[in-house]
Amino acid sequence: MVILNKIYTRTGDDGTTALGTSERVPKYALRVAAYGTTDETNAAIGVARLHLSVEPTVDAMLARIQNDLFDLGADLCVPDRGTRPDYRPPVTAAHVKRLEDEIDEMNAELTPLRSFVLPGGTAAAAHLHVARTVCRRAERLIAELAADPNEPVNASAVKYINRLSDFLFVASRYVNDRGKRDVLWVPGQNR
Repeated sequence: MVILNKIYTRTGDDGTTALGTSERVPKYALRVAAYGTTDETNAAIGVARLHLSVEPTVDAMLARIQNDLFDLGADLCVPDRGTRPDYRPPVTAAHVKRLEDEIDEMNAELTPLRSFVLPGGTAAAAHLHVARTVCRRAERLIAELAADPNEPVNASAVKYINRLSDFLFVASRYVNDRGKRDVLWVPGQNR
């Protein structure tokens, strides 16, 4: 159980933060940026959920995803450097598969796209697009971190964050009246 009685500790006043291993690193370290941007993704999803009262199924999916993202952030915060014999990645291939199944379920109700989609249509869709772009930034940071042989990253985490951005795109279309309210890009429209 987590107990947070004291919110400020002053230990980060020198520009460092502690990983879950108690190792102190600069607040600008790539690992911190990766789990921080994962947290931003979670917050953006929370805002999108405020606009989903008419879509309880998507809201329930996003509630599960928010919990997964917290697990993913915790995993990134406590890197497995072979010193955790009890290590079990909190985000697994099953989580990725669940996202794929949910994407397919929503996508089955959408007409195929003939153009790129601009963020908009409904408030929920626009917020899901914001969450998608933040998620893509998290993905770039996690992929960069995973490319460093000295920085272990759960392989399923990279797949999960990639699939999540796809999920958020499809969900944005789904809540846009099943794509009927999508705002489509018209190349060169304002020339």
